Amino acid sequence: MKTEPSCIFCKIVAGQIPADIVHRDEQVIVFKDINPKAPVHLLIVPHEHVDSLFTVETQHDNLMAHIMRLLPTLAKQLGLDGFRTIINTGKSGGQEVFHLHVHLLGGWKNSPQLF
Repeated sequence: MKTEPSCIFCKIVAGQIPADIVHRDEQVIVFKDINPKAPVHLLIVPHEHVDSLFTVETQHDNLMAHIMRLLPTLAKQLGLDGFRTIINTGKSGGQEVFHLHVHLLGGWKNSPQLF
């Protein structure tokens, strides 16, 4: 499995940096965002270092399907009746940590301000 020694998310996966973990399995770790933009703001991060959606290849198909199926499961476990997902890709797409991750946001009492 590919990792990057200087990547903050790789360090979280390895347990070198603490995080408020809500789920962990053989493919991903899920933890609370330290700078939440919603009442519920989780990051779904693969154990394997993949830079971004730009570098996802067919070998990652099972991983990507796993993440997509996990999102509604997590939302239901948290009592959400709706949620938003964001995958920032590339610097101009707002990506700050160059390790693929999906934001799960929810828990608003009313519709969120989307843009």
